[in-house]
Amino acid sequence: MSLRETQQTVDRWIGQYKEGYFPPLTNLARLTEEVGELAREMNHRFGEKTKKAEEPEGSIAMELADILFVVICLANSQGIDLDDAFAQMMRKVTSRDADRWTRKAR
Repeated sequence: MSLRETQQTVDRWIGQYKEGYFPPLTNLARLTEEVGELAREMNHRFGEKTKKAEEPEGSIAMELADILFVVICLANSQGIDLDDAFAQMMRKVTSRDADRWTRKAR
């Protein structure tokens, strides 16, 4: 599924509710919360802070998916096509960072 198709899927789901998308700053707060949940899970797995015995195992994949959902909501509410934006960003980094690292031999 392309980002555009994913954006359309989210838009159809949100469209069934009269409230529609949250305001941009609310979605930004939601995004911050979701990134915090990812950070917590990463810290539990790879950092110094272990989970308590009674805490359920989390999912890094689901935390990333939650972040993606909120990013898509932000993009949709602002009329941003993420396929186009991602392509522009990749052109920027491939041009800017062309000589930054040693490339792998193919």
